[in-house]
Amino acid sequence: MKQPAVVNYAPEKGSVELREVPRPSIGREDVLLEVAAVGVCGSDLHQWTADHSWPVNYPVILGHEFGGTITELGTDVKGWKEGDRAVSETAAIIDPLNPMSRVGLYNLDPTRKGFGYGTDGAMTTTVRVPSRCLHRVPDKLPFEQACLTEPCCVAYNATVMNSSIRPGDRVVVLGPGPIGLLCAAMARLCGAQVAVAGLERDRGRLEIARQYGCEPIVEGLKEWARARDGLGADGVIDAAGVSATLKMAMDVVRPNGWISKVGWGRDPVGFSLDPIVQNNIRLQGSFSHNWAMWERVLCLLADGQLDVTLITGGIWPLEDWHTAFETMHSGEIAKAVLKPQ
Repeated sequence: MKQPAVVNYAPEKGSVELREVPRPSIGREDVLLEVAAVGVCGSDLHQWTADHSWPVNYPVILGHEFGGTITELGTDVKGWKEGDRAVSETAAIIDPLNPMSRVGLYNLDPTRKGFGYGTDGAMTTTVRVPSRCLHRVPDKLPFEQACLTEPCCVAYNATVMNSSIRPGDRVVVLGPGPIGLLCAAMARLCGAQVAVAGLERDRGRLEIARQYGCEPIVEGLKEWARARDGLGADGVIDAAGVSATLKMAMDVVRPNGWISKVGWGRDPVGFSLDPIVQNNIRLQGSFSHNWAMWERVLCLLADGQLDVTLITGGIWPLEDWHTAFETMHSGEIAKAVLKPQ
């Protein structure tokens, strides 16, 4: 039995197309999930434009931000039944005996492989999911919002777990992409005064930052960061996809402040990191997420404390994936969502 899927089939630029692929079979500890909605991530776009910095198992079905309904269960699956609503974590393949996995940090397992690059993802109609990856979706939370739990967890990790925000702090977010905007929203939930910095072409996305209660900035970032006492922002979240923004973060953070870097940049930095030493700055990388973060974020979404509809710029059927990719890649919208059914 065949089903349509958005497949990244080669490492060359533009090597993505809609193909008919076999319906997946499941193992004893897996479920078959009928995909209700799947978010388009910046990493999907990077694989499409072939400027990514991670290994990909070609050909592979894209999509790692997704939710849907269970239609089939493996023989050893417990605690779930057909018809249950669920979202899935991204760590599709892990080594349970790896030291990182054994302490609950399976997102940092060096052998980890995720949906959409290491194994087939969810830009299709049904996807095989290990039951350990599943989280329940409350009935009141639409799948168009629930499918964005994953980027919200990325932001939660970078902003809540890998920083030290206190109410009243001044926090700068560099990059008004989906992750940057969600980091800004999270920082506001933590009680910070937040500025989101972008370029002139980012004006549309910066207006979303304003809706989250943040200050959008194209010019005058240093002045905003130093407005309180002249020393700089308490913390900076670098959510941009270029390495040069780390230099900007170093320029606007105060002595004894912190930088949480969640944005990927494959280019070498090309500047000295001595100011981090001289000013006693804490530089923290932030990658992915784990079970506890998913449970917390789902509570925020279900209770309405975090509104992801602000970043969702459009919903397209699966066959219109190219339009969705183009619209998001152009910067016209922050986030696109595909509905396979």
